[in-house]
Amino acid sequence: MSVIASWKQQAKQLKNETMALCLAYRDPRVPWYAKVFMAAVIGYAISPIDLIPDFIPVLGYLDDLIIVPAGIYLAIKMIPRGIMQECREKATSNPFSSRAKWVVAGIIISIWILVIVLAVKFIWQALS
Repeated sequence: MSVIASWKQQAKQLKNETMALCLAYRDPRVPWYAKVFMAAVIGYAISPIDLIPDFIPVLGYLDDLIIVPAGIYLAIKMIPRGIMQECREKATSNPFSSRAKWVVAGIIISIWILVIVLAVKFIWQALS
């Protein structure tokens, strides 16, 4: 198996795990602390703000390569095995529709617009 094929397989597996986490987040049997942690990991993963900015050579991407997978791993460990297995099966058999992806993207964009508007308003008031 070539290196690129291996990477593609790992990327597909990471995508399935992420979809399974989204399904687990909606499950009422998952503990609240796991849901809070999952929200933080997913928020960090999709956030344009990183602990180490991406423009810093090597280190900028290193946090994404370590923190996000480690967060996903820890979130999976917080979810009971039976529930996670059910969610993996659902994620594999019923991938999210493109409509659902657009809804999620719209929500994320709306949140960032709200954050930017509030930041500009705060800065504007501080300068006035």
